Amino acid sequence: MNGTVAWIGLRPAKRAEMEIVTSAEIDVSAGLVGDCHSGGAGHHRQITFFQMEHLPVVAALCGREIDPQMTRRNIGVSGINLLSLEGKVFRIGEAIVRYTEPCLPCGRMDQTMGEGGLAAMQGHGGIMASVVQG
Repeated sequence: MNGTVAWIGLRPAKRAEMEIVTSAEIDVSAGLVGDCHSGGAGHHRQITFFQMEHLPVVAALCGREIDPQMTRRNIGVSGINLLSLEGKVFRIGEAIVRYTEPCLPCGRMDQTMGEGGLAAMQGHGGIMASVVQG
């Protein structure tokens, strides 16, 4: 299966706004370089992914337009079912990453998307991954 990276965002500090970037460095020891939640080597949440195809669904459930940065995830992909990668190692650009677990939505969804954001993101939260090779 092949997917496409459609969006990349980094959060330089906790609770900071996402910074939209056109590329990012993925490092084994640092995870997604420049993101405060990337974790250290072997951390299960070095990178978070979501499916761009889910944005219209979440928007419909919220009753408002949803921008990718509102998901609080790092990389938006299209053309691939992220949950089908469970237990797998996959390539993103030149890096190799390992699916670690689903990325469950948190209460911050209600803050970024408005009331009902958390409920709308249930089942659409994406996945977390650790870096195997930068």
